[in-house]
Amino acid sequence: MRLLVLGGTKFLGRATVEAALERGHELTLFTRGETNPELFPNVEKLRGDRTQELSQLDGRTWDAVVDTSGYLPGVVRRSAEALRGSVDRYLFVSSVSVYATFAEGPNEDSPRAELGDLPLDEMLPDYSNYGPLKALSEDAVWGVYGERALIVRPGLIVGPHDPTGRFTYWPHRAARGGEMVVPAPPERTVQFVDVRDLGAWMVDLLERGKSGAFNATRSGVAWRALIESAIEVTGSDTEPVWIPDEFLQRHEVGEWMEVPLWLADPEWVGMNQADVSRAEAAGLKHRDLADTIRGTLDDAETTEEAGLKPERERDLIEAWRRD
Repeated sequence: MRLLVLGGTKFLGRATVEAALERGHELTLFTRGETNPELFPNVEKLRGDRTQELSQLDGRTWDAVVDTSGYLPGVVRRSAEALRGSVDRYLFVSSVSVYATFAEGPNEDSPRAELGDLPLDEMLPDYSNYGPLKALSEDAVWGVYGERALIVRPGLIVGPHDPTGRFTYWPHRAARGGEMVVPAPPERTVQFVDVRDLGAWMVDLLERGKSGAFNATRSGVAWRALIESAIEVTGSDTEPVWIPDEFLQRHEVGEWMEVPLWLADPEWVGMNQADVSRAEAAGLKHRDLADTIRGTLDDAETTEEAGLKPERERDLIEAWRRD
């Protein structure tokens, strides 16, 4: 196939390009040239800012486009319209955040979030309009491509080159050893998808001419399995300290970012319970958990924004023992 990638040098775009090249496809990347410009030196690169100018794409044709960098519906619509006669299929990377509620796990037909009074042409600093903007971006692609549109809604994407630190916190924290706060109960599950599995699967969908919308994440990994695998891979002396939701909430521990992947709020627990049966029926497969952890340790660093600070963690463990 001849593939155009809008983006392609950061995280999911990078993994998708790597998967496509491994399969012998011919690629063109349309990027601003600001993120990892040294990557893929033998791949054609067109420089431009899709928010302002798309003339570099004029007069060219591809079998499909992969849009990993669309966040504002106006920008996505202009890209879709500009490529209407140039590509046969448009794959838009959306998000499970498009759904209106997470009180329970959504499937692809669940109601999507509405924008309401939130701005249409900019992302708010707290990302409160992220889901609605992705939903409207989906509509822009559907409107132009119809049955030739392919909408992929990933959950939390993890693995090599993850810039967020959310999943990354756990393998790196396990590697430090010592007592580690983990939310109980151990059998509760979380959802995420390895970026390499997701990228390869998206290429596979295009090869098979698939269309429609797909939630794309794992069906669920128990906290115990995640933590035990991280300890085994790192070979550390880490000792999990399992602390229940009620205690963590009473001590105002932040969900999702301060304790990454943890969701206890009844209005948000469904974020870790998305129905992925449609994607799995369409061939989405997941590598061994230990492989994802190794890839994360090797090629993704923690960030200051994600995870418990050491002093905070020690204080919580001491308070838990006194409770």
